[in-house]
Amino acid sequence: MDEGVARPADIFGIHVFDKAAMKERLPENVYRQLMTAVTGDGKLDSSIADFVAAAMKEWALSKGATHYAHWFQPRTEVTAERHIAFLNLDGEGNPIQSFNGSELVRSEPDASSFPSGGMRNTFEARGYCTWDPSSPAFIILSHKGGTLCIPSVFISFDGTPLDMKTPLLKSINVIQEKTMRLLKLFGNRTVRSVDVTIGAEQEYFLVDEEKARKRPDIELCSRTLIGAPSPKAQTVEAHYFGAIHPRVLAYMEDVERDMYRLGQIMNTRHNEVAPGQFEFAPVLAEANRGCDQNQMLMEVMRKMARRHHFQLLLHEKPFASVNGSGKHLNVSLRDSEGRNLLKATSNPRRNIQFLSFIASFLMGVARHGGLLRACVASAGNSHRLGGNEAPPAVMSVFVGSLLDHAISNIAKGLTEDISARELIDTGLNRLPNISRDMGDRNRTSPIAFTGNKWEFRAVGAPQALGGPLAILLAIWAEGIDRFSSALESRVVAGADVADAALAVIKDAWEESEAVRFEGNGYEPAWIEEAKRRGLPVCKNTVEALDQYLIREHRELLTGLGIMTEREIEAYHEVRLEQYSETVETELGVLRMMMYDGVLPAITKQIAREAKTFAALPECARVSAASWERNITRLTKYKCGILENVEQLENILSSLRGKSTRDKANLLADEGSSVMAEIRRLSDEVEPLVAAELWPYPSYTDLFKIEDFQQ
Repeated sequence: MDEGVARPADIFGIHVFDKAAMKERLPENVYRQLMTAVTGDGKLDSSIADFVAAAMKEWALSKGATHYAHWFQPRTEVTAERHIAFLNLDGEGNPIQSFNGSELVRSEPDASSFPSGGMRNTFEARGYCTWDPSSPAFIILSHKGGTLCIPSVFISFDGTPLDMKTPLLKSINVIQEKTMRLLKLFGNRTVRSVDVTIGAEQEYFLVDEEKARKRPDIELCSRTLIGAPSPKAQTVEAHYFGAIHPRVLAYMEDVERDMYRLGQIMNTRHNEVAPGQFEFAPVLAEANRGCDQNQMLMEVMRKMARRHHFQLLLHEKPFASVNGSGKHLNVSLRDSEGRNLLKATSNPRRNIQFLSFIASFLMGVARHGGLLRACVASAGNSHRLGGNEAPPAVMSVFVGSLLDHAISNIAKGLTEDISARELIDTGLNRLPNISRDMGDRNRTSPIAFTGNKWEFRAVGAPQALGGPLAILLAIWAEGIDRFSSALESRVVAGADVADAALAVIKDAWEESEAVRFEGNGYEPAWIEEAKRRGLPVCKNTVEALDQYLIREHRELLTGLGIMTEREIEAYHEVRLEQYSETVETELGVLRMMMYDGVLPAITKQIAREAKTFAALPECARVSAASWERNITRLTKYKCGILENVEQLENILSSLRGKSTRDKANLLADEGSSVMAEIRRLSDEVEPLVAAELWPYPSYTDLFKIEDFQQ
């Protein structure tokens, strides 16, 4: 390490107004009152807001901040902020630094341009940001100062949520309440609270900035709309876990250092499967803060990419012929005594409790798996889900061979000793035995139990975690609640809690039979099997989003108080609008690329072929037929592209005046089909056109990361 570079431990959290900073700068009684709000044990007392604001301001100024902003997460998958200067004037016109309690607790950004799904009129612009004290404020530095970011919820004038954080906070509260109920039934009297813990593995691509600028599709759509496969690509999978390119490593190190300052540790960094693809995986964090940190991470990654002359691609499928990018969401529950509730132990009674949480999750997914499909449905994810390198588009759960065997025996009435781990004998004297997890990983499953947590692998790389996590927690909370009610009724009837729990686990195992799948989710036969089992099989994004509107799913969210009927319908409308806008933009960009680049390139190649052939001496024209066939083939591709671009233009014209629903249906059906056909024709003709005539950097060029740029 360079002498001038600080150690990670020395800079960890220095830009976060965390508990340590609060305790240092606040009076003890104010700190204690604030902690009740931070831990969710009570509401924020407005009488202490001025004290907290003063301490936060002085801390921020000492770090170089000049502005503050209520940092919120509208339903756009990205964050929003409005910077307000600390600097003000007093009554005599002298400069002062001001920030009071009312300014901390609430601000009023214009809400008219954020998606609401029809919950308010465009002219109704008033919206409020309200401080979320359970996620600490932090500073984002710039070259000339910095901004104090205050995590906040975002609501309309009438109190209707317009963000991703509010439903998440409600779902966290609900599952904490339901989990405490089940723990108390098992006799846990000393557990005071439960936390949801998460860790999101962030996959991404890096492309040289100079090359990306030559691709309108990358610049405007964050993915390639055309591109013939590279001859090598990931055929030998040499990129995965390979040595990291020095330029990429420098980028990773800068991202990590900024995240250290923001209180997040990247536990791992590595090359992913596809060329140009990489991954960060953080240390687990409390759910609300972990979601905020993932948003911070994506912003830092974007900023650092520009600094290192990269284009960051967080799209789920930026390249057609290689693996896409997800955000594997790992979720668990931890009690106030530090125990992971999804970790088996050597204590038989605690193992029954452990199995109860597994079973309750299965019960929830058995009823509401369609909601899990809806919460990851997007235009980008439609290109990734269901491919032979990503989770299937059908939601199923993999529990692993050990748990499958153990709970199956319980369901049959057989006793089963569940040990947390087994040992793998390596057979080599020089190497130690390796501890075996509770099950192998099934990379083809959208939801898998991985030893001490659930891994939800269907989340898209650019997604805000709040949406998928809120749905997953709601589903699990409903399962825990039903499990607790069944357990309680048996205990009240006189059964021992362990025997009663085993009986409910047996019922849950039978109820969840359809949604449990231990096989290869990539096999085409699984789709037909899923249909026979009655699982939701959605053919496109629109059908997947419609899962929000199914009565049982609406009743789940409204019954738990996470969303109202009005909010569900509006959220569905927002997602349809976002899908339509994305695909419509892609159609427009594809049309532009055909007219501006591909069709002229084919025309030039035809002219070159004809000119070259005409210049040959008569004696050299023995292969005239092959020359003519080549020109004919190029002409056929050109005509085919022109015909399909005409269809594309007709689709774009017909979108005018259509409802959101009709527009989305048209784009999901005819729009997607014509895009796929234009892409097929373009990708097939690309190798037939000379490289110097082809207008856009090829996949081979894009996958190659150049050496350090000055």
